[in-house]
Amino acid sequence: MDDLRHAHARKAPVLRSAGGRGNIAMGARAESLVASWYEENGFSVLARNWSCKSGEIDIVASDGRLIVFCEVKARSSERYGSASEAVTVAKQRRVRTAAREYLHAARSSRGRGLPQGLEVRFDVALVVASSMEIIEAAF
Repeated sequence: MDDLRHAHARKAPVLRSAGGRGNIAMGARAESLVASWYEENGFSVLARNWSCKSGEIDIVASDGRLIVFCEVKARSSERYGSASEAVTVAKQRRVRTAAREYLHAARSSRGRGLPQGLEVRFDVALVVASSMEIIEAAF
């Protein structure tokens, strides 16, 4: 992710974690912030925490023919490494595979389908303490 093409940063409420369930709550708050960002920027959030046998997609959003699969990483600080370091090549592969399954399921669903000529993008949202950064087309 060193070649960050498009990044948008926005201040967000401070996230704190006490570990364990605190991490889950912090992750859920981060996902809500990111989903709100997409909605504020004209996207429709189609799914949150969509899961299949291949893995989970944190947020699926669309804007016309563009569909975005977003991996959300939250940290209360960068003391134990940055959030972006957690999006490894293996994680990217799992997200891509899950995205294929999502697209297949959406195309197969009764009448819900997807538009023709769909453009797919993979974003990463980094939420650390009081800041949020959306890295568009991160991988």
